[in-house]
Amino acid sequence: MSDPLLIPCPHCNGLNRIPGERLADTPRCGRCKDEVLTGKPFDLTHSSYASQIKGDLPLLLDVWASWCGPCQSFAPIFQQAAWQLVGRCRLAKLDSEANQQLSAQLGVRSIPSLILFKGGREVARQSGALPLPQLLAWLHSQGI
Repeated sequence: MSDPLLIPCPHCNGLNRIPGERLADTPRCGRCKDEVLTGKPFDLTHSSYASQIKGDLPLLLDVWASWCGPCQSFAPIFQQAAWQLVGRCRLAKLDSEANQQLSAQLGVRSIPSLILFKGGREVARQSGALPLPQLLAWLHSQGI
């Protein structure tokens, strides 16, 4: 038996205690009853940031903008990574235009930017779009 993991719901930000061996069983949020691990990137905003960086599963944040060509071409790769990393890492997207204050707070200087959080703290950062194999290799080098 593994210890339960605390995982924030991407829909309501409620913390859920999920046994490690049940991560593949499509766990649902105790508060809103929606899926906690969707296999898709979710949208992060200034108001959900503090809740979402918490928890026992790492969070990979893609900071992007709608006018950014590399951001647009990276979006399907990020989507594929979310599906492949279910139960190991949660993936979120931050629209830098709609959340300029949070982007500045995070010190984002170029987009796309990837920021990896573990235990509520930033542990790694990568600028630029990556092909899927390099993205997965970078995450593997970070212990994901």
